[in-house]
Amino acid sequence: MKTECVDVSPTRKEIKIEIDPAAVRATYDRISDRYAKQAKVPGFRPGHAPRAVVRTRYKNEIRAQTLQELVPDAVNQAIDKHELTALGEPDVQLDNSEALEKFGEEPISVKVNVEVLPKVELRDYKGIEVVRKTRAITETNVDEMLEALRETSAVMQPVEDRAAALGDTLTVNFDGKFLGEAIDGAEEENIKADEVEVTLGGKGVQQEFTDNLIGAKADDEKTFIVDYPQDFSSKGLAGKRVEYTAKVTAVRVKELPEVDDEWARSLGEDFDSVKTLRVKIRDDLEKRARQEADHRLRAELMRNLLKGHQFEVPQSLIDHQTSYRLESVVRDMMERGVDPRHQEINWVGARAELKVQAEEDVRGSMLLERIADEEKIEIANEEIEAEIEAIARGSQQPIEQVSSVLTKEGGERSIANRLRNRKALDLLVENARVIDEELPEERMKDEG
Repeated sequence: MKTECVDVSPTRKEIKIEIDPAAVRATYDRISDRYAKQAKVPGFRPGHAPRAVVRTRYKNEIRAQTLQELVPDAVNQAIDKHELTALGEPDVQLDNSEALEKFGEEPISVKVNVEVLPKVELRDYKGIEVVRKTRAITETNVDEMLEALRETSAVMQPVEDRAAALGDTLTVNFDGKFLGEAIDGAEEENIKADEVEVTLGGKGVQQEFTDNLIGAKADDEKTFIVDYPQDFSSKGLAGKRVEYTAKVTAVRVKELPEVDDEWARSLGEDFDSVKTLRVKIRDDLEKRARQEADHRLRAELMRNLLKGHQFEVPQSLIDHQTSYRLESVVRDMMERGVDPRHQEINWVGARAELKVQAEEDVRGSMLLERIADEEKIEIANEEIEAEIEAIARGSQQPIEQVSSVLTKEGGERSIANRLRNRKALDLLVENARVIDEELPEERMKDEG
C-alpha cells in the first residue's frame, strides 16, 4: 500500500492511498469463494457453481464487500502511518472507479480528507497587560439595596376607607373583545382573565388601565378601550384595539416596614441593628464588585491573548460549539417561560452571530490547553472529586449518582480538562501586568 499526505490547511490533511492489486485480488478471490460456497445458482448444485459464474451473478455484492474489507483498514493504517489524530469521521472517496471493473488488475486509489487539530505555536503569554476595573461602592448603592430589602419585606394591606390611588394594586377580572375589522376573515376570540393584579402607574402597565381604574373601589365595574402599540410585547395584542369590562374584586396598598433596628433583627440573627445591616450590605456589594472585576479582567486577558494567537480552528469544533451556544439560548428562553417556536427570531442570523463567538471559544480553549501542556499543569483526583461534589451540591443530587453518570459519559475527563484550563488561566492572571482602576457606578453601567 502506498500513501501520500498533503497539507491542505493547518486543520485539513488529504491522504492519497493506493491499495496494491495483489491485496485487492486476494480479498476479491476470498470473498468470491465465500459466496460460491453459499450461493444457489440455477443449473448448479449448491456450493458448486464456478467462481466466474458467481462473480457475474453477485457482482455488486462481492465488490461492495471487498471494498468494505479493504478501504477502512487501509484508511486507518494510513492515518496511523502519518501520525494524524482525526477529528470525527474521515471523508473517504474512491479516486478511480474504473478499477472496480478490473478487480485485482489495477490498484484501487482512495482519497481521504481528514480534519485534525492545528499545531499551536505559543508566543508571549506571560506579562500581558490588562486593566482590572472595579466598581466603586457608594452609600447610594447601600441605600438602594436597603430599599430592595424593604420591598421584599413589604405586605399588601386591603384599602377600605378610600378609592384606588396611584401605586395601589388592584385585583381585577377582565372580559375583553377585539374591535375593528378581523384580519383575513378570521374572528379573534374574546379575552377572559380573572384575578389579574394591576399596579396603577406600575412598570409595563398600559396607561389606559391606570387612567380608568384610578378611583375604583372593590366591586366597581369599569368599561374602557385600550389601544395597544404595534411593538407591544404580546404578539397577539400588538397593534390591536380592545374593549375591556373590568370588575374590581380588591384594592390593596403596599406597606413598607420602617428602617429600624427591630426590622433589621427580623432579617436574621446576624443583624442586631440597622448599622450592622448596612455594614453587611456594603461588604456583600464590595465582594460582588471584586468578583465582577475579576470576571472582566479574565475576559479581557483572553481577548488580548487571542489577539496575539491567530490560527485556523477545525470547522467541526466550531460547529459543535455553535450548536451548544444555540441550545443554551433556547434553554434559557424556555426557563424564562418563553416558547422559542412562537418568537419572530432569525435563527439563521442568530446562528451566524453565535458562530463567531464559538470560534473564539474553541481557539481560547485550545490555547489554554497548549499553555497547560507547556507549564506541565496536572489535575489530581482529589480536585476532580471536589468538583463533582460541587456539581452535586449545585444540582441537589447525591454525589454517587452524579459521579456514576459522569463516569459513564466520560464526564470526569471533561471536568479534568476544564479544571486544567482554569488553572492555566489562573497562571496567566498571576503573571499579568495588572493595572487597577476604580470606576464610578455610572461608568460601569455604560460598560455593561
